[in-house]
Amino acid sequence: MQAPSAVVMIRPHHFTPNPATAADNAFQVDVPADDSRLLAAEAYREVTAASVALADAGITVHLFEDEDTTTPDSVFPNNWFSTHSGGHVAIYPMHSPSRRTERRSDVIELLKHDYRVQDVIDYSGLEYDDVFLEGTGAMVLDHASRIAYAARSNRADPIALERFCTNFGYEPMVFDAADSDAVRIYHTNVLMCIATDFALIGAELLTDERRRQQVLDRIAAPGREIITLREDQVRNFAGNAIELRGSAGRVLALSSRAYRSLDPAQIGTIEQYARLVPLDVPTIELAGGSVRCMLAGIHLDRR
Repeated sequence: MQAPSAVVMIRPHHFTPNPATAADNAFQVDVPADDSRLLAAEAYREVTAASVALADAGITVHLFEDEDTTTPDSVFPNNWFSTHSGGHVAIYPMHSPSRRTERRSDVIELLKHDYRVQDVIDYSGLEYDDVFLEGTGAMVLDHASRIAYAARSNRADPIALERFCTNFGYEPMVFDAADSDAVRIYHTNVLMCIATDFALIGAELLTDERRRQQVLDRIAAPGREIITLREDQVRNFAGNAIELRGSAGRVLALSSRAYRSLDPAQIGTIEQYARLVPLDVPTIELAGGSVRCMLAGIHLDRR
């Protein structure tokens, strides 16, 4: 339930860090405009290599091309849609107008064609009221315990979160999170990853001590082992990982940069439950997201 065996990926032809999203994304890096053609080529190569590595691990990868010159962040599809057991799909309201054209009908049609889709609930109309919820970037979902964890931000409005949780049967668990410079964490999924039998979380970044303990207790309640991440590891995207179900068991997909930031003891703990699959995506990480952001998991039954 927690670890999907199929994902959607978008291979961009015109990738670049998006200036329109930089204001509240401390993980994003400014790059010279002159480097845009080289960056686009490298991002294309990184997505291609990542999709091959995941397929080699037994993951079904639905790879879509994006040749649009106006969608620099399209490589991160998990922000605009999510899928759920029982045949449910959600489409989300995006904070930046520059990201709203990433939503694609062909992706939804592929899901309907290959999987059992009962309904599609579209929240994108909330954008007109400046209400935003950027999918499984803004939320980290515990599918087994039916809890939606969300760090407060411009991209996770409590109104939209409440609507999603009511429609999809999750309990919202909201908290405040910020780095040591008091900069708010922009997306919950850079802070934490919930797998079947373990979780990665930058617990020290949850600013309220009482709420922090409540979150840790709820994550651990089903018997999960909690692996606490330091702030430097969070900055290196160690929390931006996703558990998937491959042909030989569960794997944890994360970036090579994230993998290098982990301590041997942390790696040893993860390897008790899942095989680590590091993916080399340094160019894409310039945009402020990493492997988790690149993979929209498919929690639907095949036709």
